[in-house]
Amino acid sequence: MIEAVPERLDGSPRQLRRFWSDEFKATAVEQACQPGMNVSAIARQIGILPSQLYRWRREFLGSDEPGQAAATMDPQSVVSDPDPIVEIMIGNIVVRVGRHVDEAHLQRVIRAVRSA
Repeated sequence: MIEAVPERLDGSPRQLRRFWSDEFKATAVEQACQPGMNVSAIARQIGILPSQLYRWRREFLGSDEPGQAAATMDPQSVVSDPDPIVEIMIGNIVVRVGRHVDEAHLQRVIRAVRSA
């Protein structure tokens, strides 16, 4: 008895995995972080799924909450800086924080700045 096993299902599209350069990803993330931009529309425009662009944005901005990092970080700094910095404005004082800062320490700093 001879059995034939197809390498792929008949009629299924053959798609090769695509790879995107870091520059392309950074440009897409920068566009997606602009105020008033629709992430899904940008993804369709460049030919990727919206979920892919959201993932790139999380990777570049280092945040699990959409919109949180985009509001506090400059997308330009993400491209060139491997450890992004978050800037927190309290009145006329700017507190710059790396993403690996201890939360308790940051709370003490914010309290001190607010009381000054």
